[in-house]
Amino acid sequence: MNEKYKDIVNMPHHQSAKHPRMSPVDRAAQFGSFAALTGHSDAIKEEARLVSCKLELTQEEMNELNAMLLYICDNIAEMPRVKITYFVPDEKKQGGAYIDLVCRVKKVDLANRMITVLEDKRTIDMENVYKITGV
Repeated sequence: MNEKYKDIVNMPHHQSAKHPRMSPVDRAAQFGSFAALTGHSDAIKEEARLVSCKLELTQEEMNELNAMLLYICDNIAEMPRVKITYFVPDEKKQGGAYIDLVCRVKKVDLANRMITVLEDKRTIDMENVYKITGV
């Protein structure tokens, strides 16, 4: 043992008369905000979050989709009720998710390739539409 501290090594631990002894859990919590890996668990959760790849349509699927779009255009006055499955790109990473939306179509803009939905006036890019079926 180092001779320098010989006189204090065996002395009892100081106890404050004003403040009670802090528990080890409370003492450790004081240093929690200085964690070296702050945000690490959020980054792990984000990386683990699953996204889908955008699927490529076959020629047959494109023909079915075009036929359904023509049907909607021909019957737009009735605002046909359909189920649209479309891809929504993820904002944070490559990929996205497929959404099924049951709605009434208000407008089909072939020039800009957009579908406008009656209920919430949402616009859907035709490039992201995977399937449309009648309801």
